[in-house]
Amino acid sequence: MPADLNDYFNKKNGNGGGNGGDKPNFNFKKPNMPNFNGFGKFSGAIYALIIIIAILVIAKPFVIVNSGEVGIKSTAGKFDPSPLQPGFHFFLPFIQEVRIVDTKVRIINYTSSEGRNEANYRGSGIEIKDTISVLDGRGLPVSMDITVQYRLNPQNAPQTIASWGFSWENKIIDPVVKDVVRNVTGKYTAEELPERRNDIAIAIENGIRTNINSQPNKPVELLSVQLREIILPPKVKEQIERVQIAKQEAERTKYEVERANQEALKKAALAKGTAEAVKIEAQGRADAVKIEADAQAYSNKEVAKSLTVNLLELKQIQTQKEFNEALKVNNDAKIFLTPGGAVPNIWVDTKDKVKQSAIAQ
Repeated sequence: MPADLNDYFNKKNGNGGGNGGDKPNFNFKKPNMPNFNGFGKFSGAIYALIIIIAILVIAKPFVIVNSGEVGIKSTAGKFDPSPLQPGFHFFLPFIQEVRIVDTKVRIINYTSSEGRNEANYRGSGIEIKDTISVLDGRGLPVSMDITVQYRLNPQNAPQTIASWGFSWENKIIDPVVKDVVRNVTGKYTAEELPERRNDIAIAIENGIRTNINSQPNKPVELLSVQLREIILPPKVKEQIERVQIAKQEAERTKYEVERANQEALKKAALAKGTAEAVKIEAQGRADAVKIEADAQAYSNKEVAKSLTVNLLELKQIQTQKEFNEALKVNNDAKIFLTPGGAVPNIWVDTKDKVKQSAIAQ
C-alpha cells in the first residue's frame, strides 16, 4: 500500500489504543518499489528507438523485389527511369513509392470454350477473353480462338507504365490482336479459311509482331501467337463437308480409272509381248528352214560340181563289177541297162517270184 495510507492506519491505531483494546491493529508494510534512478539517463534514447520502430512498422520504407519482377519507384509522382532489379531496396516514405510489376511470361487466351472458369486462372499470368468475332470476305461471321504469349520489357517498364498505365495489356496487346485478326481474316472467304489455315496463322503472327515492335520504347516482347481454332457458321461448315466428300469421291473415281488404265496397259503390253514372241519364234523357224535349205542347196551344188565324166565312168565300172559278182551267184538274174549314166544298170533276181511278177506287170 502507499506510504501515506500506512501512516494513517498506524496513527489511527495509536490514538485508539487508550480508548479500547478490542479494535484491530492494522500494520501495513511498505512495499519494495523498483529503483528507477538510473532509468532517466536512457529514457530519451529508448523512447526515440520505440518511435523509430513504430515509424518503420507503419511507414515500411523498404521493399523486396522478387525474381521475374521489377520495381518502379516514383518520387513525388514522377517515375524513376531505371527499374529496381530483384533484391532489397529502401525508399523515403510519404515522398517516394515503389510499385511491383510482373515481367514473367503472360498469356491471353481468346476462347469460345463453354464452362470456362476464369477464377482458376486468376493470378497465374493467364488471362481469358472471349473469342475474336470477325467477318470474312463476304461478310459472314467467323470466330477465331487464339493464344498470345508475351512479357513486359523489364528495361523499359517505367516508361511503359508512365505511358500506358498499369493496365497496359488491355491498351497494347488486346486491341492490336483483334485489329490484325480482323484485317487478315477479311481477305478470305469462310470456305478458304480452313484450306489456308497455315498462311492465315503466319499472317496474323507477323502482323501482330510488326505492330507491337513498332510501339515507342518497345514496351512488350512478343513470344508467340497460336491460331488454335477457326469456328465457321454451321451452314458454311456443312457446305465445306459436302465439298470435301465430293472431292474424296472424285479422287476415288480418278484412282479407279487410273487403275483400270494401268490394267489395260498391262494387258496390252502382255499381248504385244506375246505377239512379238510368236513372231520372233516363227521368224526363227523360217530362218532355220531357209538356212537348212541353203545348206542343202549348197551341198547339192558342191556335189554336182564334183560329178565329172571320169568319176561317173568309175562309178559305172564299180557298179558293173558288183553286178558281175551277183551274176556269179544268181545266173537267172536279169540286168537292165539305163542310158544316161546316172544309174548304169538295174538287176533283178528272177528266182524271186514276187519280184518277177511285179516286173512282168
